[in-house]
Amino acid sequence: MGRGFTHGVASGEPAQDSILLWTRFVGLGDAGTELVWEIAEDSEFGRIVKTGTARASAETDHCAKAPVGGLDPARWYFYRFRSPDGSVSAVGRTRTLPAEGSDPFRMAVFSCSNLPYGYFNAYAHAAGRQDIDLVLHLGDYLYEYPDGTYPAEADIVDGRHVDPATEMIRLADYHARYAVYRADRDLQRLHQLYPMIAIWDDHEFANDAWAGGAENHQPETEGPWAARKAAALAAHHHWLPMSDAPYAAYEIGELATLFRLETRITGRDAQIDLPALFAEAGSLEAGMARLHGKVWPDPARHMLGAEQERWLAEGLAASTRTGTRWQVLAQQVVMGSAMTPGAIRDWIDPAAPPAVQQRVAAAIGLAKLGIPSNLDAWGGYPAARARLLQSAQAADANLLVLAGDSHNSWAFDLFEGGQPAGAEFGVPSVTSPGFEAYFTRTDPAVVARGVVDSSPELVWADTAQRGYGHVTLTREEARCDWIFTRSVKQRSASATAGRSMRVQYGRNRLSAV
Repeated sequence: MGRGFTHGVASGEPAQDSILLWTRFVGLGDAGTELVWEIAEDSEFGRIVKTGTARASAETDHCAKAPVGGLDPARWYFYRFRSPDGSVSAVGRTRTLPAEGSDPFRMAVFSCSNLPYGYFNAYAHAAGRQDIDLVLHLGDYLYEYPDGTYPAEADIVDGRHVDPATEMIRLADYHARYAVYRADRDLQRLHQLYPMIAIWDDHEFANDAWAGGAENHQPETEGPWAARKAAALAAHHHWLPMSDAPYAAYEIGELATLFRLETRITGRDAQIDLPALFAEAGSLEAGMARLHGKVWPDPARHMLGAEQERWLAEGLAASTRTGTRWQVLAQQVVMGSAMTPGAIRDWIDPAAPPAVQQRVAAAIGLAKLGIPSNLDAWGGYPAARARLLQSAQAADANLLVLAGDSHNSWAFDLFEGGQPAGAEFGVPSVTSPGFEAYFTRTDPAVVARGVVDSSPELVWADTAQRGYGHVTLTREEARCDWIFTRSVKQRSASATAGRSMRVQYGRNRLSAV
């Protein structure tokens, strides 16, 4: 565990006049430690503007958080913590949001960082930049699986094992896993230099989580889902510089309203269980008919829940009413409709197990019915997606959706009722494998082109590279530059700029840069 300041510093939840500071301090015994924080205008702390205290205790796994108010907008600040024994934390740097103007505003957007699969080179590259105002992490900040499961033992890179070696289920398990991830030097450096808005996805809990359970949770052996969900949520709040609010809005001057959504455990209904549906219907054909006619379009199925849907619709309307230029959704899963091309049969190894062949056949069947392949994403909840996009259209929003989860890179035009409703930038994973791991016999460019050609909303895709998105907002356009690391198998801060796409203000349609 170590003693003292064990995991650096971090900041988050930026507002125009406030920020949330974080550190971890392990003292002697479990009584807890009262820390003093200082925030200054200079890195030498010659001009300290605020000071206060924060408590690190065993109850929060020795993590301490301090909300700081009364700050100036659009300002870089430096901060540190002091302990009673005289030790001092690393010096962090953070930034408040602008109260007006701020053109451009730049964000580094990350998703899906599985530590055993490789090095966090995307974090390292972003930490070396000088053109980032805010970091967004869209979820799967860590993974719940036992050591040697995802990835398999043979694919673990350079001894990047996780603790505990078992699946994380209880609070102590989640705490221990966060401690391993947060010990990574590149992740620590990113947190030290920039404020982060973090959103959980499923793997912070268990794979394919929803409000009442998860694909990777077995109550008969792992206890009640409610207990596991509460433990995962507590650890996430302890270890990350975020508020307790499941969703929130952030004002970036007159340039944008950033909505942090919660699509996973608050109001989401269970994903469609295709095997169970087909078994109940008695055949693949009867199951497909029932899926298309009743189950898939069911308006009662929620992704956000009624309360959050209402909050977002009101927020979109309020944002446009005040003249804010962009309405940005920072959320977990892909909203654009990606269809499975028939050519996927040629991409799969003929020796693939029967279960894989069956999944491929089902995915092709879904595409023939106009149903996207990923039923865990917004494509599995079409009525909920329609309600969201209709609320954006009603508000006359300039809607920009940011998504992670899929491990691949996407640029979608979003349509509702045959009319443009917004655009989506889907960012790649930091380390987790994408389509290239599954279609090893096929050129990734062929795979990407096949998906684009079969998906009317999809403008561009990359299905083989890891990295992050660099999103720039100005009054006239929103732009994403996809940044790809050279590898995750060796530690390196090198990366290259891939494709760039933009949305011009007032169009809600993508165009090339």
